[in-house]
Amino acid sequence: MPRRFLQRYMPRPDTLKRQRSLRLVAPLIIDARLWLLTRRSVANAFSVGLFCAMLPIPFQMLVAALGAKFTRCNLALSVGLVWITNPLTMPLIFYGNYRVGAFFLDTPVREAPDRISTRWIAEQMQDIMPALLLGSLITALLLALLANVSIRLIWRWHVSRNWRQRRLKRQRRRAQIESEFDD
Repeated sequence: MPRRFLQRYMPRPDTLKRQRSLRLVAPLIIDARLWLLTRRSVANAFSVGLFCAMLPIPFQMLVAALGAKFTRCNLALSVGLVWITNPLTMPLIFYGNYRVGAFFLDTPVREAPDRISTRWIAEQMQDIMPALLLGSLITALLLALLANVSIRLIWRWHVSRNWRQRRLKRQRRRAQIESEFDD
């Protein structure tokens, strides 16, 4: 996988350690194993981050950080991927999760009114919550599994392609040297 590409955009642990706002999670930040970029750590980080992103819970980043610690995967990727569900995308993603849950619970999908208000959400929450939770869990599990397998396959493909290119380069160099000796 493009390890150099990922390292270019990842924050450095020493700069994060110096920030006062992160002193509560300092023990996580100083653990060097949580900053490795290996096929396993990146694939598991995608799984943890995307799983946490699909859950309709508060403190998703904290849950992702704890998940990274327990699965020993890359902390920065796990926490960063949670931001897939940001304030702009969250309504669409959670509505999709709700529809998945309603499908599996075989309940009719409630259509959103023209103007959504907090009052309407509070009134509907008791009916919506079981489908939302089930749909979010199903989506989170499927997305985590798909991400893990995809990252491992992409990483393996990238490594084998690099090895193939190196081998071809050596063969060309060897052929060039042999042709110079033959002349």
